[in-house]
Formats: sequence, C-alpha cells, structure tokens
Amino acid sequence: MTELSTIQYIAVWVLPVLFAVTVHEVAHGWVALQLGDHTAQSMGRLTLNPLQHIDPVGTLIVPGILLFLGGIAFGWAKPVPVSWDRLRRPKQDMAIVAIAGPIANLIMAILWALITRLGMSVTESLPILGIPLAYMGTAGVFINTILMIVNLVPLPPLDGGRVLVGLLPNSLAYRVSRIEPYGILLLLVLLLTGTLWFILWPLVSQFVSILVSLVGIPEWEFTRGLAALLGSH
Repeated sequence: MTELSTIQYIAVWVLPVLFAVTVHEVAHGWVALQLGDHTAQSMGRLTLNPLQHIDPVGTLIVPGILLFLGGIAFGWAKPVPVSWDRLRRPKQDMAIVAIAGPIANLIMAILWALITRLGMSVTESLPILGIPLAYMGTAGVFINTILMIVNLVPLPPLDGGRVLVGLLPNSLAYRVSRIEPYGILLLLVLLLTGTLWFILWPLVSQFVSILVSLVGIPEWEFTRGLAALLGSH
C-alpha cells in the first residue's frame, strides 16, 4: 500500500475512531437499558450521532496531542450516564454494563478485519475502492483492539476497574472504587510517557495477529499496511 498524505491519514482514521468510541459508549447505555436503567435513553445518548458523545478532552485534545507528538490516534467519548440505583442488581449489573464496551470493540475489530480483507482482495482490480477500505479496516482493527485492551485494565474508572469492583466482596470493592477520582490522571501519565504502550503492546500485537489470521489476512500484509498508517504522518 502507498504512503498517505496528512489529509488522507486523517480521513482514514476519522471513521474508525469515531465509531470505536461512539459504539463503545452506546453499548454501555443499551445494556443498562436492558437491565432497568433508562437514564442514557432519556438523555438522548443511545444514538450513533458522534456529536452527542464528543468529549473535548478525550475526543479532541488528547488525540490531537498524541498525533502532534507522533503517537497513535487514541481517545475516548463522553461517558454514557448510568444510574446504578436504577439497575435491578446494582453491583453485579454495573459489571455487566462495564464489560459491554470492550465487547462492542471486539465485535467492531472483527468487522473491520473483514473490511480489511475485502479491501485487500479488490485492491488490484479496483484500487480506488480497495486501498481506502484496506487502510480504513486496518485502522479500525487497531483502534478497537487498543480500546478493548486498555479498557480491560482493572483500574477505575476504566471498564476493567468497574468489572473488578462488581466481582470483589463489598469491603474490597469499596477500597478499589476510591481510586476512581485519580485513575484517569494515572492513565494519562502512563499514556503520555509511553509506559502504557510498553505494558500493553504485547497483548495488542498478539490479539491482532490472531484476528487477522482467523479472517484469512496474511499477517505480513496487514503489518505492512499498519506500518504505513503509523508511519505516514
């Protein structure tokens, strides 16, 4: 695949990133609705309209800084509100609501992998369609894998932290939940210093390798496309 200009690079990443963070949040709200909490629905947050989910810091500022510093496009949307006291079994159901986001990213990663395969298969016969699809699918696999794995870190307010709180005995759950006000600051420090990638990159790499193999994409071809994406800006 060819090297991308800055405009092409942004165009390729925009849809995968917006879908990744938007569907992630909608999944939380939809599962909460099934478990008895109508808060997200009543606030109009069960929509795929990204304008309803944009967080100035997570959707705009952090990804912009990372791209400016030569990093990876990464961000998050405004959290969908969940009223735990409206859930049928608040403690256990909050864990189910939390895990819904990473599961949504898993499903999207699989769908984007299939789009990547489609794009690669038609690149020679129809490059004007195949190349953008292959690049966009590659970006979708990558960003959704990152969001899934990062959110599974057992650190409140990440989804993994809330799942952990839901599984622990009440006394331990209370202690872990008290970390939440400081969790996002710790996450940003780990992210901006590169420590987070150092810890999680082996998991991201292994998952992507397994996924592309399962859908029939040659790993070397996917890796070449991803390297072009990450190195073209």
